[in-house]
Amino acid sequence: MANQDAAFGFRPARSLTGGQIRTEEYAIANNASGSIFTGQIVEAVAGGGIEPAAAGDTQQLGVFSGVFYTDPTTGKPTWRAFYSQVAAADIVASVVADPYVVFEAQHDGTGTAAMNNSDFDFTGVAGSTISGQSTSEIDTSSTGTTGGLKQIGISKDPSNNDTATANANAYVVINTGEHVFKLTTGV
Repeated sequence: MANQDAAFGFRPARSLTGGQIRTEEYAIANNASGSIFTGQIVEAVAGGGIEPAAAGDTQQLGVFSGVFYTDPTTGKPTWRAFYSQVAAADIVASVVADPYVVFEAQHDGTGTAAMNNSDFDFTGVAGSTISGQSTSEIDTSSTGTTGGLKQIGISKDPSNNDTATANANAYVVINTGEHVFKLTTGV
């Protein structure tokens, strides 16, 4: 059966340590350009805060899960599932930043179970301004020995676990050499 092509970004699935999945609060760096959507990978920046990560970045922090701020027009506390250049002074992003969290995401091509423990990058930084959900995916064509993500298994979702067709969901973690809390060299 063919998989459903419905990318949803990177969704926290479980912790390798067995602990509870939590979010941490981070500033958004210098009113970061572009939008950030729930399920999108973000990176830590030298000046402090976060911004959207791009494939190949080596300072990934985790996955964005919403933003809170005081609306500068209405003065009301506001939570949104995505960030888009809000000029609020108190803007705070929620990020799943634990380096031991396993994320579920969809391949953009055909992935196989034999790819387990292979490294991949991610693709896409877009999302929905209605739902706030990211459309990021695992970049199937980037399999090899380098990449920001390590695939550790195939999803148990019966609608998206067929590894013989495109768009299978897989479980990934951010690679040791890519996650800002696990870097072995200076940041």
